Amino acid sequence: MAEESLGEDWPRNYFNYFTEIEERFREARGTGLFLLSPLDWALIETWKDTAVPLEAVLNGIDRAFETWRSRKRRTQSVNSLAYCAQQVMKAAEDLARGGSTAPREAAPPFTVDELREYLTSNAVHLKRHPDLVYFDIGEALAELSAHAEEHYADLEALEQQLTVFEETMLATARIQRSGEELLNARRELDSHLRPYRGKMTADQLSMLERQFLDRRLLEQAGLRRLSLFYMGS
Repeated sequence: MAEESLGEDWPRNYFNYFTEIEERFREARGTGLFLLSPLDWALIETWKDTAVPLEAVLNGIDRAFETWRSRKRRTQSVNSLAYCAQQVMKAAEDLARGGSTAPREAAPPFTVDELREYLTSNAVHLKRHPDLVYFDIGEALAELSAHAEEHYADLEALEQQLTVFEETMLATARIQRSGEELLNARRELDSHLRPYRGKMTADQLSMLERQFLDRRLLEQAGLRRLSLFYMGS
């Protein structure tokens, strides 16, 4: 999770980013039971980390489905958010050419009590882990939870602290994975990405690959995401 995505662009990356994209894709697809894949979630995180405005993502999803529905022959359903990737980037470019809209100042969709509960739950989870690195992060989260009111007043600073913790977790999990496990994760990624490689730039693919593999590392280690963007997910 890149820290450079915070700062001036922080108000745009408000905490409904993930859920609004998920809901718009489900609505556009026309099914409420569809579950996003690990690749889809990694793609959303890539957009967030590169400060793609939510407005552009939602617009791009709509455009992609409009194009799909206009085809005389629709032999396949849209089963991945990656299908919308090109239209999302075009929508972002259009938005930038038209002048950036004012950052969306939205109140966080959670209360201070919910924040405290989230930090405490993650702290308890990590303190149960036998590895001392994860235990220490759990202790740090417990300390953050004890001062939830203070951190609720500056969520950007809190998110940056959680980012550091996640990066430490990832580095530790990476060392602990075997070469075979890492290779299998990359093979899985390649199978998911194959249909979309021609629709993304090399930089986009590189970031998407990193996000996907990072998510897999944490899942294999039985670790949760700590970012505030994952509250309620």
